[in-house]
Amino acid sequence: MLEIRFHGRGGQGAVMAATILGKAVALYEGKYALSFPAFGTERRGAPVMAFTRIDDKPIRLRTQVYKPNVVVVLDDSLLITTNVVEGLASDGLVLVNTVMPAEEMGLQAGPNAKVVTIDATGIALKTLKVNIVNTSILGALCAVSGLVKIDSIVKAIENTLPERLVKRNVEAAQEAYRALSEGRKAQ
Repeated sequence: MLEIRFHGRGGQGAVMAATILGKAVALYEGKYALSFPAFGTERRGAPVMAFTRIDDKPIRLRTQVYKPNVVVVLDDSLLITTNVVEGLASDGLVLVNTVMPAEEMGLQAGPNAKVVTIDATGIALKTLKVNIVNTSILGALCAVSGLVKIDSIVKAIENTLPERLVKRNVEAAQEAYRALSEGRKAQ
């Protein structure tokens, strides 16, 4: 079973990102997925977590993700206050929305862990005109993880978000995917 933990702030779309990822995997990749938020202080700007589990067989585990294979950080200011890599698998992946290069972050992510950064905020502001980074971070996740195809994420966006928001969110996901696939605007 693969476990993904999203760290964000209320209003950035961490819960929606987990939901879209789960739908993409379950509906378009032929696997089982379970996505859910951590409940607590659900106010705009407060730290939030959301989780997605992916497996080839039904998922019965309903607890938070304590030993993730992948950690996705939607707001790099959380790195100061939260140990986002806690429990990360030694060969795990950390994807951070930041303009800072990965090697300058100083994350103690494990001996074989990979840290990747992308300016998902810049992509969101360019395509969506707002700082909601969930779909751009999902495009980046597709490019660096191999967990899900970008086409599956696009279909899940189209079938999850209101029609008026689909085009720009698809553009955000595809732009982030291209950025990491081509090695530009990412570290």
